[in-house]
Amino acid sequence: MTKKTLLAGFALLGALALAATGCAGGSDAGGDAGDGADGGDGPITVGFAQTGSESGWRSANTESMKEAFSTDNGFELVFNAADNDTAAQIAAVRDFINQGVDAIVIAPIVEDGWDDVLQEAADADIPVILEDRTVSASDDLFASWVGLDFKKEGVMAGEWAAETFGDTPTKMVVLEGTTGSAPANDRAEGFDEAVKDTAIEKIDSQTGDFTRDGGKTVMEGFLQKYGVDGIDLVYAHNDDMALGAIEAIEAAGAEPGVDIKIVSIDAVKDGMQALVDGKINYIVECNPLLGELAAGLVTDVLAGNEVEKKVYVEDQTFTQAQAAEVIDSRPY
Repeated sequence: MTKKTLLAGFALLGALALAATGCAGGSDAGGDAGDGADGGDGPITVGFAQTGSESGWRSANTESMKEAFSTDNGFELVFNAADNDTAAQIAAVRDFINQGVDAIVIAPIVEDGWDDVLQEAADADIPVILEDRTVSASDDLFASWVGLDFKKEGVMAGEWAAETFGDTPTKMVVLEGTTGSAPANDRAEGFDEAVKDTAIEKIDSQTGDFTRDGGKTVMEGFLQKYGVDGIDLVYAHNDDMALGAIEAIEAAGAEPGVDIKIVSIDAVKDGMQALVDGKINYIVECNPLLGELAAGLVTDVLAGNEVEKKVYVEDQTFTQAQAAEVIDSRPY
């Protein structure tokens, strides 16, 4: 059995354990992460460079990582949240290197600019695992990446839009994620491919930085510029921006989900509730529970075991009825 097959199997078991919610809460990439961590002279010290706390998704992701890299599992976690400041995040990674941690896990804010610090980690013989987001640096500079297929998420959102609006002329605005980030880039590309031959017209697109306040501010600007009647569809790169857009639409006297349709990505609790309430029309999941997979990869890499370069966790999609069925059982 290959490592990829093993990971996929565990991820499936995790998904089943979460009451068929589609939230593969993680897997153990090399058996039990705790056993691997405790097998040495002491805890494995791991530096984790998080993007920040910009959304409900990110908070759930952080908690998943902290639980997986706990002292009970044989780890000592050095945590840093960079508040979406790329320079601060790179500085945090350099600090991890200077501290001599055993391994580093990074959720890169943006894709570019990582070559030098990743080379510094390699020179110090400190393996790096990428979590959630990717980098443009050579893949020789990191051991593995675990996360979601952002482009596929965009494609699934776009397929819903294409099917829903068909040949009907549709004015769409886009709430983009953080400029230069992998999910923003890939979700835009995937969606655009899916609606390429439809009557959907993208009339404007602007970053809301994955935040609720950002989504609200950008949507307010769109409404002032085009009016309620000039916008048919909002594509939000995450739920928090969609929730901000809902506030702006309601403040403008319109009904979100009816007067202006909304498609979003994440499936966090607040987003799912908005979908149940009919204020969002469709959500593509992005599973934040990546901690156990990341911890298993760290354990395996330090043990000298071969790991897959990319480990994907599967996502699913939700209509209003589907969201109502699972919302009470979802862990995030």
